[in-house]
Amino acid sequence: MRIDSLEIHRVAMPLVYPFRTATGDDHTIESVLVRMASGDCFGWGETAAGRLPTYSGEWAAAVFLTVRDVIAPLLLGEDIASGEDLQQRLSHIKGNQFAKAVLDSAWWDLYARTRDEPLWQALGGSGPTVDVGADFGIMETIQSLLDTIGTAVESGFKRIKLKYRPGWELDMVAAVRAAYPDTVFHVDCNSAYRLDDLPMLKRLDEYDLAMIEQPLAHDDLLDHAELQRHIATPICLDESITSVDKTRKAIAIGATKWVNIKYGRVGGVTNARAIHDLCADSGVPCWIGGMLESAVGASHCLALATLPNVKYPSDIFPSSRFYREDLAAPEISLSGPSQVTAQPGPGIGVHPRPEELSRLTLEHALLRA
Repeated sequence: MRIDSLEIHRVAMPLVYPFRTATGDDHTIESVLVRMASGDCFGWGETAAGRLPTYSGEWAAAVFLTVRDVIAPLLLGEDIASGEDLQQRLSHIKGNQFAKAVLDSAWWDLYARTRDEPLWQALGGSGPTVDVGADFGIMETIQSLLDTIGTAVESGFKRIKLKYRPGWELDMVAAVRAAYPDTVFHVDCNSAYRLDDLPMLKRLDEYDLAMIEQPLAHDDLLDHAELQRHIATPICLDESITSVDKTRKAIAIGATKWVNIKYGRVGGVTNARAIHDLCADSGVPCWIGGMLESAVGASHCLALATLPNVKYPSDIFPSSRFYREDLAAPEISLSGPSQVTAQPGPGIGVHPRPEELSRLTLEHALLRA
């Protein structure tokens, strides 16, 4: 497919309430969306790198500039035959995974639309419906958290994820497990700890967690392998998984028993699928993470979650969970208890709503071949 034009938007999407994690509190989600056109057909991609470089070294304003000034000129006017072809053309650019991801995801939506098939099918997924979980950030009180979890449990969610950071630790987990002894849940540390915290992390074995997500440094593998040797609870790597090669090394040294795949963090849908396949071949189960994207990015996550080695309910949320009104339509919604179903149309089946996109856009560029 020849890439004829790229339209780039940096947007700020206000949250219904602050999302609190070990890396800080977010009141808005900054994201970059790209409309990639080839002839009369087009596809949409999104990458939610965030307002500040706290989750990774990238942030939305930098992604916008990198896409506009560095990556887009490499693709405009070029015939891109596959996702692997696109990745090869960008391989000399070091890092900048979120910037690469927005173009890679747009290419995949465009490709699936030209084939008149849903993206999940183009990727080799097993069906349009996936299991999803419920996630909870740090709240004002433990009782508030317990009440909110209760609503999710009553609604039939198959697992609960709890953000975990200094000051919101063992007492919180103990209270949740006591209140919900049979519920599947895990904690997400967002790189808040070090090996010096081993005594506290070992105590998490008492609470029958499904996993501990990214307990140690965002770029670490060795210390995670050492930690796993001392605790029974499986470690799941998130921030540390930035490429296929990094995943291979993590598995080889025993640093992870689960892998959370975020297509933005790994450079796109192409790389996300390759990591899924590597994990499947290595006997390591996966699940799909999200970055609170709009329905555009969430639909790419949804397509990836249909792949066969996704063995844990993924982080794909109803739009109303975080936004009063999604930037895109149709919005993400539950199709059953703890389930979301992909749109039936070609590609991701989702488009930004023009008026809402215009209202939330901070920067915009239209580039033609």
